[in-house]
Amino acid sequence: MKPKLTAKIIIDILMTLALLFLMGYQLWGDAAHEWAGAGMFLLFITHHILNFNWHKNLFKNKYTARRIAVLCIDILVFADMIIMMFSGIVMSRHVFAFLPISGGVMLARRLHIIGSYWGILLMSLHLGMHVKIFAGMIKKRVKIPTPAVFVPSLIIAAYGVYAFIKRDFFTYMFLRSEFVFLDYDEPKILFYLDYVSLMVMCIFVGHYFSKLFDGVKRI
Repeated sequence: MKPKLTAKIIIDILMTLALLFLMGYQLWGDAAHEWAGAGMFLLFITHHILNFNWHKNLFKNKYTARRIAVLCIDILVFADMIIMMFSGIVMSRHVFAFLPISGGVMLARRLHIIGSYWGILLMSLHLGMHVKIFAGMIKKRVKIPTPAVFVPSLIIAAYGVYAFIKRDFFTYMFLRSEFVFLDYDEPKILFYLDYVSLMVMCIFVGHYFSKLFDGVKRI
């Protein structure tokens, strides 16, 4: 495997783990959350540096249905990351506390809530639209029958729909409430069971929507 490709995979794995960690704010505390957020921002910048060719070729070649869909998700993910970084810095009480920022905390808090709940879904959709690249690499090394992957993924994705409803995502995505319920005593394993399932749900949807757009391309 080429070093650059290896670096891309490592960065993507670290970003996914950081995303899950950040969603569990109440489980780890303020300081850990802020440092992980700062790390996520550095990983995000590194991700874009490693994918510089994507930026360079943005206005080249034909835009197929799939490419348009991927670009829309990528733009939304980029916007969400900027919102999260901006709001996180404004609210910071540890990592960026030295910055002379005053005011804007309430707006930043609202943006952070919206960005958090949209972010995990958008980033998981983004992963889903690119997951066939990783799947192809794995298939070259390990022969796994398609049903052995599809059936468990479908079951986990179905539970992800339940977790989406249970965790009241719709309310926070559209800021129907500015007060997020956080269960500080919830077992970590149960919390991450729900959030991993939510990510699998979006990866599942992203992957099969991507295949649908590939079908449009061939028409």
